[in-house]
Amino acid sequence: MKIFLLLAAVWVPSFAWAQICPVRLSPFPTESWAKDTSVTASRTAELKALEDYAFTLTGTDAQRKGVRTDALVIVKGGKIVYERYGRGFDETKRHISWSVAKSITSALTGVAVKKGVIKTSDSICTYLKGARPDLCPITVQNLLEFGSGMHWQESYENQSYQYSSVISMLFGEGHRDMTSFILSHRKAHDPGTFFNYSTGEADLLAEVIRQAAEPTLGKDWMWTELFDRLGMKSAVVQADLKGMPEGGSHVFATARDYAKFGYLFLNDGCWNGEHVLPEGWVTSSKTPSQTYLKGGGTDEEPTANGWMWWLNSNLPKFSEKPWPDAPDDAYTAIGHWGQWVVVVPSRDVVIVRLGDDRDSDGMSTKKLIPLALAVVP
Repeated sequence: MKIFLLLAAVWVPSFAWAQICPVRLSPFPTESWAKDTSVTASRTAELKALEDYAFTLTGTDAQRKGVRTDALVIVKGGKIVYERYGRGFDETKRHISWSVAKSITSALTGVAVKKGVIKTSDSICTYLKGARPDLCPITVQNLLEFGSGMHWQESYENQSYQYSSVISMLFGEGHRDMTSFILSHRKAHDPGTFFNYSTGEADLLAEVIRQAAEPTLGKDWMWTELFDRLGMKSAVVQADLKGMPEGGSHVFATARDYAKFGYLFLNDGCWNGEHVLPEGWVTSSKTPSQTYLKGGGTDEEPTANGWMWWLNSNLPKFSEKPWPDAPDDAYTAIGHWGQWVVVVPSRDVVIVRLGDDRDSDGMSTKKLIPLALAVVP
């Protein structure tokens, strides 16, 4: 019996090893972040360069020009090593995510997959009873990859409701029933063959997973299965009048809680030793999607896209890496007007920058990432 127990303790099937989450010396920040600013204190010149860039307004605040940083948080080794706020924000105030919400919706999809209430191969028609038959070939994975094939015009400032699908959805004719508005768009391509960045697809994905998850996991499943587990107590998800979560643009949280979301991905989807996301989900999220590689998109997308994350991939279509002075493994959740959650696994770093850059001269990821990494050893 003793021999048997010894062998049982030594031999573990290979699949069991895959279940093990990374070991962390620092406690996970479920309740609160540990802080250690001493690691950056000696980086005087580097700190000055970072702050001269991130916290120097161009003109008056009312003019809405240049770099308008509301929050900047850097996590290294599981601790906040740098934190500064501007324009009236502090660690207690929620900030709109804009399209950082898409990466959160992607993660929530992973949670739903892990809980067994949905599969990435499922048709959207399984959950959206109002979808036209010609849209039924669209799968959950197609939405994750911005590859539904539906016509969609993603444009923002200086465009009319009639031109911009997203403006019309959020603020025009579609705002009362966004699901029906998105599904009313015509089919332009076969699913999975053409990349087209779309807030509509992210919103539709949020509604698909809501319909799949709520009957089993309850109406508060986003909180019980993700936000509460990470201690993201500030998280709010806006919904339209029909209850569809606006998972493409309207999540609100504090900078510290966005950092917790980034930290989940830094730890391969694990939290406190348990998988919150399915094994392999983070790897798929930070790998150029098959739909993206097949073509589509516009010059406005400066980086490759995984499962609703932007990547520092040096693909043939780029003359150089999107962020040349950042590590190859950096990847980012990006939102309009300068919202970023940057994950850099090789440096064990998460960078959160929140802002209100209304001007074309706003903050650049090319500049921010190396400046932020320079302040941490």
